[in-house]
Amino acid sequence: MPNQLFKLGVDIGSTTLKVCLSDRLSVYRRHHANPSKVMAEVLREIQKQVGDCQLQVRMTGSVGMGYAERLNLPFTQEVIAATEVVRRFYPDVRTFVDMGGEDSKMIFFEEGRVPDMRMNGNCAGGTGSFIDQTATLLGVQTAELNDLALKAEHIHPIASRCGVFSKTDIQNLLSRNVPKTDIAASMFRAVAVQVVAALARGMDIKPKVCFAGGPFAYLPELKKHLLEVMQLTEADAVDIKEPQYVPATGCALLADGETYSLQQLIDLFASDQPTLSSSDQQQQPLFDSEEEFELWLQKRQIHIDTQVVGVSDPLAKNYFLGVDSGSTTTKVVLLNAEGKIVFSHYAFNLGDALGTFHQALQLLKDSAVIPTDAYIARSAVTGYGENLLRTAYGIDDGIVETMAHFKAAQQVDSQVSFVLDIGGQDMKAIFVDNGTIRRIEINEACSSGCGSFLMTFANQLGYDLSAFARMACYAHSPYDLGTRCTVFMNSKVKQAMREGAGVDDIAAGLSYSVVKNCLFKVLKMPSADELGKHIVVQGGTFKNRSVVRALERITGAEVHFTDCPELMGAYGAALYALRQYKNQQ
Repeated sequence: MPNQLFKLGVDIGSTTLKVCLSDRLSVYRRHHANPSKVMAEVLREIQKQVGDCQLQVRMTGSVGMGYAERLNLPFTQEVIAATEVVRRFYPDVRTFVDMGGEDSKMIFFEEGRVPDMRMNGNCAGGTGSFIDQTATLLGVQTAELNDLALKAEHIHPIASRCGVFSKTDIQNLLSRNVPKTDIAASMFRAVAVQVVAALARGMDIKPKVCFAGGPFAYLPELKKHLLEVMQLTEADAVDIKEPQYVPATGCALLADGETYSLQQLIDLFASDQPTLSSSDQQQQPLFDSEEEFELWLQKRQIHIDTQVVGVSDPLAKNYFLGVDSGSTTTKVVLLNAEGKIVFSHYAFNLGDALGTFHQALQLLKDSAVIPTDAYIARSAVTGYGENLLRTAYGIDDGIVETMAHFKAAQQVDSQVSFVLDIGGQDMKAIFVDNGTIRRIEINEACSSGCGSFLMTFANQLGYDLSAFARMACYAHSPYDLGTRCTVFMNSKVKQAMREGAGVDDIAAGLSYSVVKNCLFKVLKMPSADELGKHIVVQGGTFKNRSVVRALERITGAEVHFTDCPELMGAYGAALYALRQYKNQQ
């Protein structure tokens, strides 16, 4: 149908792409930070169904704005597009609620007055990304949250104003063995409260109410909780069959003016090669080549299993157990009499620290890495679950977490001047003078310098964390994302995407930001000189070598790390057990 004219509405948000072709078809896709490629694929699929037709086009969305400007295509604000849908098809709507990946908005309609629009600021509470983060914490797909919430029996308080605080609340619920069904429903209630509190701001929410956006399309329980918070019923809501397409539908309705052939649009998106608008937004590459990365890794990385700290006695049957029982993970290390690691284990607690440790012991028994007549001569535990495990299993010693990490760092570098341990949500910085701890800093309620910061964005952009970090190492133009918290960084990443930064450049920029946030935002250090020249890093975050390298680039110092940074707390506890045993002989 080469001469037939269709209207095409395109909504490119922070995480998804929605396309509506007149009243013929609609497509919803996650674009994984590559909208040009996904858009070209969608247009080719449309071409197979309708041929190379003529199109009038209009775009919207937080990321769509940048593409419309760059490709010289018509653009309409989301609010205007959504208002057009309400005006044409749902004239009795008085309150319109739209939720996207990283923004939410509420529009109030009064006859004879201009619609009053409210939008969330830089907070992720009350948005789709907040819901996605909760699904990740529970280890389920986002769509599964709805089925879980249907079976809930109780609602528990969860902070929804920030992903940092919500994670803490959810982990506390998990540690208390609260069912995932209750947590899912509690999260929906928290989101509902946040949406109403942040967007209504004194305005009366009058029926009828219209709900739009992907979360409402796939999570009907969320809509139910919102109605309850608004003190409304299902009868007060307008039923929209496909609420995820409202802005794209509005764009299709408003499309006019210049026409394009479908093939012309395919070629336009397929050949899109955006470039960064300013060299000021680019930072030094972490590595100039893959060869440089491999040489650096060989030189810097220390293989901890080659360390000898005990007595050389191959006949010794004594072994030494170290445990780091954290709020989210359990790490176990077993040393032989020479101080070499013969067994290690890392696992998520999933709210059951005792059960996770028991499974580790069972794995140790089944592994047969030690003789059947071997004996665990001494054991030590550190971390969140120290008292619990000592009481339940009779572990010999407890050791303060910072001391466990310090002892492990001394084994890596006897002249260590600074130890930085970064986990998923916490951070410890230890300043050392002449082998003595001078100062300790611990983060409070900010995750911007922690591992969850990277994991959040890797998941949002559709990448495995290890692949995301490896991409960062090879980025040519790391994007300067500045020092912001996880929530506020969303807008900066969207800006980078609009300006054409590749996923690798964003990944490298985030690695730089983790370090900058840690040193200058959380630790509030005036200069990196305070760290000294013997820096040792630990914690699961430093399995991402891009973060290690970013720390070197920023400080100008050589940074030492092991091949198992995530185990160093348990390693330090095992070293402590070994030395306590030796001191008593």
